[in-house]
Amino acid sequence: MINADEVAELCYERFCRLPRRGKPEPGREWSLLAAVLRITRSPDSDSVEMEVVSLGTGTKCIGKAAMSPAGDVLNDSHAEVIARRGCIRYLIQELHGAVSGRRGSLFRPADQRGKWRLQPGVSFLLFTSHTPCGDASIIPMTDSQAQPCPPVASVSSGGETDGGGNLKRKAEEPGEDGAFKAPRLEEKETKEGETDRFERRTRPAAAPDGGASVPSAATELKPGGPEDPRQAEGGHPRVADVHRTGAKCVPGGPADPLHPGAGYHSTGVLRVKPGRGEPTLSLSCSDKLARWGVLGFQGALLSHYLQGALYFSTVVVGKCPYSTEAMHRALVTRCSRVSDLPDGFSVCPPTLLQSTLEFPFSQNQTELQHRGAQGRISPCGAAVSWCNVADQPLDVTANGYKHGVTKKVLGTPTARSLLCKLELFHSFLSLVAATGPSALPDSLRSGELLTYWDYKQASRPYQQAWQQLRQQAFPLWPRSDRNLLLFH
Repeated sequence: MINADEVAELCYERFCRLPRRGKPEPGREWSLLAAVLRITRSPDSDSVEMEVVSLGTGTKCIGKAAMSPAGDVLNDSHAEVIARRGCIRYLIQELHGAVSGRRGSLFRPADQRGKWRLQPGVSFLLFTSHTPCGDASIIPMTDSQAQPCPPVASVSSGGETDGGGNLKRKAEEPGEDGAFKAPRLEEKETKEGETDRFERRTRPAAAPDGGASVPSAATELKPGGPEDPRQAEGGHPRVADVHRTGAKCVPGGPADPLHPGAGYHSTGVLRVKPGRGEPTLSLSCSDKLARWGVLGFQGALLSHYLQGALYFSTVVVGKCPYSTEAMHRALVTRCSRVSDLPDGFSVCPPTLLQSTLEFPFSQNQTELQHRGAQGRISPCGAAVSWCNVADQPLDVTANGYKHGVTKKVLGTPTARSLLCKLELFHSFLSLVAATGPSALPDSLRSGELLTYWDYKQASRPYQQAWQQLRQQAFPLWPRSDRNLLLFH
């Protein structure tokens, strides 16, 4: 059984050892953290080995007008998306090892030519320090609770675009004072360019209740107890309001009623992340996690090499406003009836857990550490990515570009995030080039594959699964603009 607190502690420790660049300024800036962990269960014992293979922070995304047809801008910098894209870099590296015949690879040969499977006992877990934005964040509150935090704006003082993709100014650098340390966590700083191998921690499996989810605030007190001020007539808690999300309902579907109190939001609907005066095309993290629960988190390109999608077996959330019911509704229920999926794809709902440990740079902790002389509290303008790859494991971005770049280098490789579509596509093409002709998957044997769009569409089973998911669960999911996907 996975222990949620051990997962959170491992992720916070990994974050503490990163260089300061791109981290929030203690007491003034806050951010969200997410990570992907490789879980290895020993066949000969009850031990579980957990390894952080990708980690990301961030709260922002760019507007529609700033998106690039060259694929060289990072559109969505929310922590969960950063962590998942960093994991793609890690998977590409591991597939390089597999096709090259190196031992110790994450993958083993599958039945179909050129296809690979995970090694036995290996799975992946997603950790996020806060409930995903969108539907999972619409959490009932009782009449004794107050709204704990306002909706997250996608752009703030950390740096903005002028609507044409150009930077107005770069995100503010964190202060030189040491990063806030979580209780019992030791911070160690490494050089930015140093390849830091992923962390290994082997522990005995937790007791059956060791990874139990922390009860949500609405169920924490003993029902009917004299200490519970939230009881209404009949002994049921009185829901006075819901936690709000800044994500907006997609056009063409139900809108938020905006009624006072608990009737403010519609639930179970697709939402796009907010922009500052400009709409975005980025779906909420709740929606993306639900999609990954059917299509897998590997994406269309890596589906060429994999005989079976990769799913998160568990999703762990840090200490924050939380509702198991809302998480299940957002991540599981909406896709639970999807059927007729191609081989290798299925509905794979994750186990949902919550930790009692809070991220040291959460909004709540930042408010507790804030001093008046520090000015206004704001979300950090930068997004940090670290993943377990040999080449350039650290990538810090702001507004979709490398952190700190000037207008002079926009449009050049110097300005590109290693997580943008173009960079990940080039990494994938290097994997294809490293694969021997006889070991190439059948779907990559066509000589007509040129653009990013071509390679995605050639991943037929993935596209068929996506079509079924769209038709049966998410008919209003906005379709990608093909003109933004025709780069080489």
